[in-house]
Amino acid sequence: MKFLQSIGILSLILLLTVSCKSSKNSMSGMQNLHKKWMLVEYKDFTKEELVKLEANIDLTKNEESPNRYTAKMGCNGLFFTADFNNGKAKFSGVGSTMMYCDGRMKLEEAFGKALPNMTEYKIEGHFLTLSNANGDTMKFVEQDWD
Repeated sequence: MKFLQSIGILSLILLLTVSCKSSKNSMSGMQNLHKKWMLVEYKDFTKEELVKLEANIDLTKNEESPNRYTAKMGCNGLFFTADFNNGKAKFSGVGSTMMYCDGRMKLEEAFGKALPNMTEYKIEGHFLTLSNANGDTMKFVEQDWD
């Protein structure tokens, strides 16, 4: 009888360990997405321009507004709503503060117009790529990687 109880308890422990591990693995892709990313490739902007402007998108989760995120492309703060699910992305409600910064507006304007058209995301290593059906892409690297 004690032998059967021991097997039952070990089976339960094994089952709980495996089920917790698999749920953790299924969430790891989304957890990898929710961090700050530096823009490194976009249209005809050079990497040097993007670094100088400190162009970034912050996808860190906020408990109060779970689907609200921010970005900065050199001057104004941008804000938007986004949903991510199995490689699909939907951006909406893109807005920004309203300052003028001489020589720093071109990227911000292009990014703000293009972001709502991005429909897919892909994470490869330390890189995040947003893209759409037209072949337009935005490539980012993890903030703490580059």
